[in-house]
Amino acid sequence: MQISIGTSTKADCNGAVAEATAKVSNPNLLILLCSYEHLKDASKIISEKYKGVPLIGTSTTSYFESESSDKRMIVLCFGSDVAAEVGIIRKLSSAPIADIAAMEEKVSKIQAGDSNTVCLEFCTNDEERLVTTMNVALERAKIPVVGGTIFGYPAGATGYAMLNGELYPDACCYALIKNKSGKIRTYSENIFGPMECGKTHIATKVNLANKELISLDGRPAADVYCEDAGVSRSELVDNVLVSPLGRVIGDEIFISSPYAIGNNGSLINYKKINENDTIQVLELKDYEEIGNDTRRAIKDENGKISFIFSVNCIYRHLLFNQRNYMTDFLTAMKSVGPHVGIVGGGEQYKKQHVNQTMVCAVFE
Repeated sequence: MQISIGTSTKADCNGAVAEATAKVSNPNLLILLCSYEHLKDASKIISEKYKGVPLIGTSTTSYFESESSDKRMIVLCFGSDVAAEVGIIRKLSSAPIADIAAMEEKVSKIQAGDSNTVCLEFCTNDEERLVTTMNVALERAKIPVVGGTIFGYPAGATGYAMLNGELYPDACCYALIKNKSGKIRTYSENIFGPMECGKTHIATKVNLANKELISLDGRPAADVYCEDAGVSRSELVDNVLVSPLGRVIGDEIFISSPYAIGNNGSLINYKKINENDTIQVLELKDYEEIGNDTRRAIKDENGKISFIFSVNCIYRHLLFNQRNYMTDFLTAMKSVGPHVGIVGGGEQYKKQHVNQTMVCAVFE
C-alpha cells in the first residue's frame, strides 16, 4: 500500500503544515493529527491546499518512531492504491442515527472486499451509542471499526472531530479505507486478566446516563472493588492503572476504567456497565510478553506490512510512562513496520467500546 508519513514539530502552524505535507503526492486520503492549538488553522490550510481530497483528523498526543508528543503534527497521505470515503456523524449525544443513511451510501460506494477495508474514526463522546449506530451501516459489509475517543485537549475546552477542514463538536469523523493492493487486519491487545482466585460479581444497580456502577451483588461497588483488589477507597482511583474492572462476555473481557467514587460508594467509569453484566476486578499481567505475542501475530499474519495505525489508551500510556516502558513499547512497534499511533480516552474496536486497551489496523 502506498502511504507517506509527514511530520513536524515546528511551533508555527504554517511552517508545520508545509513540513508535514512535503511528502504528499497524488493523495486519495489525508489524515491530520496535531496539537489542539494548531487544529483549526491546520485543518483549513490543508483542506484548501488539497481541495477535493478526503480529509479527516483531530487533536491528539501522537506516537511516531520511538517518541510520543502532544506538539507534533502528523499528516498521513494514502496514495493511488487506496479507495476512501469520509464522513461525519453528528449529535452523538442525542441523534447520531440521522447521519447513518449517508454512511450507508459511502459503505455501498467503497465496495469492501474480503478483509481489505477498515473504518478509522475519531469521536468526542457517547462511544457505546456511536459503535452501535455505526454498525448498522458497517456490519453487513463486514467492515471493522478501529478508533479512539479524542483526548488531551485543554481543560474547559471543546474536543473536535474534523472533516474536510470543518470542526465538529459532539461528533465522530470517519474514513472508510479500502486497500486495493493487500489486506487490512485489525488487532486488540488487553494486558489485564482475572485475578488468581478472583471473584465474579453481578452488576445489580447502574446509572447509564453517567456511566455509574452503583452496586455489585447488592453492595456498594467501591466496597466490592476494594475487597477484591486489597486497597482502601483512597487508593482505589490510582489502583485502576493496574486493576481495572472487566465486563465478561463468554470468553472475552472488555475493560471498564473507574475514574471516580460517587455518592454512597458507587464507581464512575469511562465505559458503561449494564445491569446484570458479569464483572470481575482484573490485574495487570506480563505486558511485555503480551506485547511480544501481539507483534508476533502481526508479523506472522501479514506478508508485507506497509503501515500500522494504533490507538493506545491514556491509562496504558500513563502506566508505561510510570514504568519507563514507553520508549521500549514504541521501539518494538516500530520494529514491526512503519507505525503511527494516538493516545485515546477510550478505544472503539469492532462492536465494542473499551478502556485500557490498544487497538490497531495493519495495512499490507
